[in-house]
Amino acid sequence: MPHHYQAQKLSDARRCLMLPHSNGIEQSIADAFHECTLAFHQLDEHQLDDNARRWVRAIKALMDTSGVSAAPHEGTWIAKARTLSKEQQLELASAVDELAHWFDRKSHEA
Repeated sequence: MPHHYQAQKLSDARRCLMLPHSNGIEQSIADAFHECTLAFHQLDEHQLDDNARRWVRAIKALMDTSGVSAAPHEGTWIAKARTLSKEQQLELASAVDELAHWFDRKSHEA
């Protein structure tokens, strides 16, 4: 079960969350959300272990834009990123990092 694509997209998301945030933290988080969306597209979560499923659920919950209103000049991801507390930002970074490592290991096992 190769997961090269997920490993790459989550590595990209992790890179977005690393310092420096030259376009601002909200843009970096929005960019990470985009990469995670790509990684999760058509992902069969039933093939993941409990830890990986937990990280996916945590990331998806943090990405949830229900009830988020974006100003006309900004995207929904930016508006969502703005709502995240420092604790949630750390939770996102940790979950993305752990999941990127998990998929990287799995992609090398195949």
